[in-house]
Amino acid sequence: MLEGKTGLIFGVANKRSIAWAIAQALAAEGMRLAFTYQGERLKDSVEALTTTIPGSVLLPCDVTNDGEINVVMSQVGEAFGGLDCLVHSVAFAPREDMENTFSNTSREGFKVAHDISAYSLVALTRAALPLFEKAGGGAVLALTYYGAVKAVLGYNVMGVAKASLEATVRYLAADLGPQKVRVNAISAGPVNTLAARGVKGFTGMLHHAAEKAPLRRNVELEEIGSAALFLCSPMSSAITGEVMYVDCGYNIVGL
Repeated sequence: MLEGKTGLIFGVANKRSIAWAIAQALAAEGMRLAFTYQGERLKDSVEALTTTIPGSVLLPCDVTNDGEINVVMSQVGEAFGGLDCLVHSVAFAPREDMENTFSNTSREGFKVAHDISAYSLVALTRAALPLFEKAGGGAVLALTYYGAVKAVLGYNVMGVAKASLEATVRYLAADLGPQKVRVNAISAGPVNTLAARGVKGFTGMLHHAAEKAPLRRNVELEEIGSAALFLCSPMSSAITGEVMYVDCGYNIVGL
């Protein structure tokens, strides 16, 4: 389905990353992929995964640094020519602000959470526009969570940052539609990832979601990858500015 298409994925940390599940789904359909990693600490683990995908490219990138973002886009342009898809699976908030009560969120922690988790989508998409133009358009996909629209105990400042991310998806979609760039998000149910372990009470969230979701289970990584494949492919060519819930139906339940 995606033979001859190219994608750039931000946010792979290890084999349990949602971004890695998405990468596998896209690669299985023929998309050639580039990956980034944040800092030398993660390089080895990310490299061990990406080398299993033939023709992949691995580049360092700090999404808070516009200079590094521009270098990545330049290198991707040299390797691929253009770009068809960009996956944003990046989020961070200081541990103390995640563990504290929300009313005690620090000013700096609030800034950091929004910069990395939301503004980076703007920065990455803007930098990728020349590559999308060469490809005749593109698809941008972000990852969010139900805590963006409902107060989830322990999600704290990250929930507010994800709300910003979801609004960013809509505004980018409206802004870039004329350039044939679609922007969507997946709101995935709780998955046991490296990032999720930083959420206080995460194990309880997993059990609660499995008990209350209409399908009476938690979502699997492969299912999120399949949804991402749809949103990054021509099958969703008329869909933009949307948040797709992939959570076994949990978001529809009241009590």
